[in-house]
Amino acid sequence: MTETDPKPTRRIELTLHRPWFALYWGIKPTLVVGGRGQPAQWGVGTWQVPADETVTVGVYLFNRVWRFGQAEVALEPQQAPALEYRAPALPFVRGRIRLN
Repeated sequence: MTETDPKPTRRIELTLHRPWFALYWGIKPTLVVGGRGQPAQWGVGTWQVPADETVTVGVYLFNRVWRFGQAEVALEPQQAPALEYRAPALPFVRGRIRLN
């Protein structure tokens, strides 16, 4: 493989759930894949990650003052590519992320 050849990749699916009742509003999640943050939307989304490396996937919420709802998981290449994040109802509690 030369330097111009692309690395093999795979797709992961992440479902982002917000609580039906929360003490905050208008906040959207931020997804962190391999140390790079990117804005996300509530619901189901897919992201491209390296196929042959362990990737750390994290999510947090930000309300212009502080981060909250943080959760992360290390996704191994052989694990199922489906994750689920549940945001907390309170703006000072951690979120939960798990494999589906």
